[in-house]
Amino acid sequence: MTDIYAEAGVRETTEGRVFTVTGGDWDEIVAAAAGRADDERIIVNMGPQHPSTHGVLRLILEIDGETVTEARCGIGYLHTGIEKNLEFRNWTQGTTFVTRMDYLTPLFNETAYCLAVEKLLGITDQIPDRASVIRVLMMELNRISSHLVCLATGGMEIGSTTLMIYGFRDREIILDIFELVTGLRMNHAYVRPGGLAQDLPSGAVDQIREGIKLLRSRMHEYDKLATDNPVFKARLVDVGHLDLAGCMSLGVTGPILRSTGLPHDLRKSDPYCGYENYDFEVATADTCDSYGRFLIRLEEMRQSLRIVEQCLARLEPGPVMVADKKIAWPAQLAIGPDGMGNSLDHIRNIMGTSMEALIHHFKLVTEGFRVPAGQAYAAVESPKGELGVHAVSDGGTRPFRVHFRDPSFTNLQSMAAMCEGGQVADVIVAVAGIDPVMGGVDR
Repeated sequence: MTDIYAEAGVRETTEGRVFTVTGGDWDEIVAAAAGRADDERIIVNMGPQHPSTHGVLRLILEIDGETVTEARCGIGYLHTGIEKNLEFRNWTQGTTFVTRMDYLTPLFNETAYCLAVEKLLGITDQIPDRASVIRVLMMELNRISSHLVCLATGGMEIGSTTLMIYGFRDREIILDIFELVTGLRMNHAYVRPGGLAQDLPSGAVDQIREGIKLLRSRMHEYDKLATDNPVFKARLVDVGHLDLAGCMSLGVTGPILRSTGLPHDLRKSDPYCGYENYDFEVATADTCDSYGRFLIRLEEMRQSLRIVEQCLARLEPGPVMVADKKIAWPAQLAIGPDGMGNSLDHIRNIMGTSMEALIHHFKLVTEGFRVPAGQAYAAVESPKGELGVHAVSDGGTRPFRVHFRDPSFTNLQSMAAMCEGGQVADVIVAVAGIDPVMGGVDR
């Protein structure tokens, strides 16, 4: 800072030294004021705590008054070592681990992983149609439940407790379906290499139809409560701005990318599980802000309901596991009275067929199947963006390496670009628009 006394008139008096300052350049005064303001800049640790940051996320903010001058993410508080753990389990057991990464999108984690394993095995075209249709059905229901949590928690963070109540209320409809089909509300391990753990149980189709009908009847409530609400729009419009160039340079995908107007969706650009056979639209916006991302998620829920209805119409009787018995994990198991997946009829059938069948069953379950040496990449369009899996096999019964390209991790890099230069109060809105889940970030 310029010393304004250096050029001042100075005289010594009996009272001490006296400075006489006259005139002055306004630029110097402004610069001096700015220099003093530097002393008022403080570092704020927002987190790590769960309610306000979609997970155990630490945001390190440097603020000047109410303005964020620098923003950084501190991650690793939820590190589970899932990718490393996969190297010590067989290929089928891997689904039990990966389903726990992004715990709001477990079926996407499982499907992406299994698609990569099936590529390595060379059985992509052998997956039964019924299994693929059920995979799509379950993923689209999971997309709706994930978006509902995003809208609910985002609403809670800006004071809209009604939006939170609506979101979690409607999510229960889908979790009840998941519990009926897989036995669990979350972390299902339902999708397996080669197909599914088991077929849809009795009554599942009817419950799904009723659930779709109820969800569709309630979609207008979100529009009525938030879409045109001036208070809601005032908190989201022009907040968390990130344009197309920013998204491309940071590798951002999902609703954030589509809010720039680019209709990039892997279900359309690189179809998997038969998505090319479904009729749906890719939701986009041109706002590049949090409000556009909210509208996209709302529209994607409507489109997912369309896809689920088409899945129900396409369901035909058939197997849900690949025919190759050297790969096919037993899919005839059912929940027994002890709560475990034991089917006495299936066990009796194996033991009564031949000693070789019993030995093969034992080796398949305890050791697992061998996957040819090589590497494969498979990606799905999760609710948050591109979820990719790079699987490497050395020819054994366990993965040599499995690495996930989790969209929460990649998209979280945009936090600084969205928040710097904005207000402290807008940081949470921007992070809510990213919708990161720390289970997927740290994994």
